[in-house]
Amino acid sequence: MAGHLYDEGHTVAGWVGTGIATVGSVVVGLGVCVVSGPLVGGGLAVVALSALVTWALHLRGWGKPPGARPRAEWGMRVRDSGARGGHPGCLGCRMAGRGARAGVVVVGGEGAGRVAVGSTEGSPGGVG
Repeated sequence: MAGHLYDEGHTVAGWVGTGIATVGSVVVGLGVCVVSGPLVGGGLAVVALSALVTWALHLRGWGKPPGARPRAEWGMRVRDSGARGGHPGCLGCRMAGRGARAGVVVVGGEGAGRVAVGSTEGSPGGVG
């Protein structure tokens, strides 16, 4: 076998998050089988914790940005050097306040064709 021919996205964040979520799911299943509300609630809390742990690891560079990575970064032990600045199009990075905060908006009207750079949030007409 020639090895991996494509990036499968195996990352520390993915494996750790999946492991914690699996434990939480087992606890939820056990709680359902023995009809125990506290076990079901505890298992759901562990599943929620898995999402937070995965997100934290992603922000630390142990996750995968959206899209394809260069072949040199396919290894699981390779940290993502672009995580600190945020990944374009990444919901987790946007939730953490990383990535492009300014948008480019074309301004219409008299000066059509001008470009304004700034945040488009909370301003009338979408111009920052």
